[in-house]
Amino acid sequence: MSIHGQLPPWQEITTVEALVDLVGEPGARAVNKTRPALHDLDREWLAASPLCLVATADRDGGCDVSPKGDPAGFAYVLDDRTIAIGERPGNKRVDGYRNVIGNPHVGLIFLIPGRGDTLRINGRARLFRDAPFFDAMVVKGHRPILALVVEIEEVFHHCSKAFLRSQLWDPSTWQADRVPSRPVIAQTLEPSDMTLDELAEYYGPSYAERLYADAARPTVAAPSPVGPPARLA
Repeated sequence: MSIHGQLPPWQEITTVEALVDLVGEPGARAVNKTRPALHDLDREWLAASPLCLVATADRDGGCDVSPKGDPAGFAYVLDDRTIAIGERPGNKRVDGYRNVIGNPHVGLIFLIPGRGDTLRINGRARLFRDAPFFDAMVVKGHRPILALVVEIEEVFHHCSKAFLRSQLWDPSTWQADRVPSRPVIAQTLEPSDMTLDELAEYYGPSYAERLYADAARPTVAAPSPVGPPARLA
């Protein structure tokens, strides 16, 4: 505190020059590690990853990060510069997909349980309601209703410092009961006519059994081009 009992002023960084002056310049390996296409090692990583974080932003800059998860290998590799992620039954907010329609730029981080390093992919995405490759993305009888197709602009691996500092994969640090349960959070922050007992039942053991359950929907034939569409210019 200052002598007048006030906190010292915040020192905001407002220029790239000031940022670089503070943190320094990256080393050559960090600068040069981005690539425009998948390597065989990237394909192996995708085949082992069961979870991805998808970052998007709308036209006005409103952001969203959404987790996408399925059995390992859920990201379908179409070619060295294109991957697809199928949509599973969810809450139907589709915040990220709404963003993609207005702004195709996306950032993805693929995780492997127990590994601190990650695979990052940045590119431009489009939504498709059907394509022949959907048949290869069926999980427990559920064929995706849509897929996020990402045209890769850069791909690179990220080191494990954040995971080591957080000790994320160390079970001795896990404190799942430190915060209220999901039913309590839902009742407190997400208004509905459900009681706490009803929410506890909803999020109980049967919740996991319903992960791929979906309301019956009519099959609608949609026109599709012959072969894959052209890449975004």
